Amino acid sequence: MTTTEAGTRGTTDPATTADRVPPRVSARVHILLWLLLVMAVALASVATTTRSILLRDADQRINGLLSQEAGEFTNLQSRGVDPETGRPFTDPARLLRVFLERQNADPDEELIGLVGRAGRGPTQIIQQREIPVGLPLHKDSDARRRIFDSPHPTGTLHRAAGEIRWAKVAVARYGSEPDAAFVVAFHPGREQQRANEVFRVLLAISGVALLMTTGIAWVVAGRILKPVRLVRAAAAQLTEQDLTRRIPVRGRDDVAALAETFNAMLNRLERAFAAQREFVDDAGHELRTPITIVRGHLELMGDDPAEREETVRLVTDELDRMSRIVEDLLLLAKAERPDFVTPEPVQLAELTADVYVKARTLGDRDWQLAEVADAEVVLDPQRITQAMVQLAQNAVQHTTAGQTIRIGSRAEGPGVELYVVDSGPGVQPQDADVIFERFRRGTARRGARGSGAGLGLSIVRAIAEAHGGRVRLHDTEGGGATFVLSLEEART
Repeated sequence: MTTTEAGTRGTTDPATTADRVPPRVSARVHILLWLLLVMAVALASVATTTRSILLRDADQRINGLLSQEAGEFTNLQSRGVDPETGRPFTDPARLLRVFLERQNADPDEELIGLVGRAGRGPTQIIQQREIPVGLPLHKDSDARRRIFDSPHPTGTLHRAAGEIRWAKVAVARYGSEPDAAFVVAFHPGREQQRANEVFRVLLAISGVALLMTTGIAWVVAGRILKPVRLVRAAAAQLTEQDLTRRIPVRGRDDVAALAETFNAMLNRLERAFAAQREFVDDAGHELRTPITIVRGHLELMGDDPAEREETVRLVTDELDRMSRIVEDLLLLAKAERPDFVTPEPVQLAELTADVYVKARTLGDRDWQLAEVADAEVVLDPQRITQAMVQLAQNAVQHTTAGQTIRIGSRAEGPGVELYVVDSGPGVQPQDADVIFERFRRGTARRGARGSGAGLGLSIVRAIAEAHGGRVRLHDTEGGGATFVLSLEEART
């Protein structure tokens, strides 16, 4: 062996190594396979359960028919009289004929009388009618003998020609008369066939449903995973960068591929997080409203002790509310907490007056206390104050000096309504559907464009929904907008 040959044999061919790497299984295929597996199991379970229910119902109906026919014959045998003699029956054959003449059997039900000797089988057959089955009982001598000689009153006879469910009532002996019995036999073949046909139809429908689901799921999975593929493609452009941090990669599917390419996007993510933090800082405009209220009251505070005490109370209340606003701004970007509101009994008139006093320092407007509802309600006073002051601030932003802004409350059935009415330009129809969404201001502002991030009205809506209510927008007669905070079932 030459040195060149040894070196060649000791070197692993890259192409051969690549061929041994197992192929990736896409997340799209994973989703499709799991969905089809779940649907197949569910549809098969439905079809099987339906068949079982149909067979169970058929069994119950058959048992009921057998019991009913046997009971009717027993009653005739013990209490009936021969219509020709008017006396109790003494001839078993006569008893069987009279009974069979009076019965209306189901299509698959066979009523016959058997007369003979035990151990020898029946020698005489009294039948009611022919039934449309492959091999009826009155033509099957072996089946008749097995039923006639059976010591049991009921049973199931399995034959090549089809199953028979039967019930038998022995006829009381009359002197030296031969043994006799009344037999009601039910051929459940057609009942079982109908259940099986339903089962097959359900399986066929399930197969079609699976085929349709395959196509639809393939398209839907592709649409859902399209952003993932786009992110992977965008991150792949950074693979030439020297990154020191890595995301653990597990598996061989699209998610693992995304993790591999995501390692190249860490720097971008850091910049994105920084931009997000800057945006949260900008969203702190919600703190400007309580700051304005505190500053206004402090600037207007005089030397009167009563006035100073009232101002301190209002300022302290606003400071408490400011600490809650900081948490709420982050909460709106995530999810609602169960402790978002803390309801307590509140006098609505006092709350409305407090809101009016706080709001009128927001701007030089013609502030009016329209009406005040005299009722006790259960709500979170700080949250409702936050919502109402935000609505008042919104009205200030969209009105000019001297224009009217009205604040009020009223009782509506079991609930209450608090409202803010301004005389500004109103809300554009195309904006009415989006102004309550988070970080949305609509396509057109109804006044000078503010610097806020569009969180104010979304906070109002969150507060209303946390109280089990809602916030509504109406046009104001004569121009302007009316925002109504409707709290259903808030009154005590």
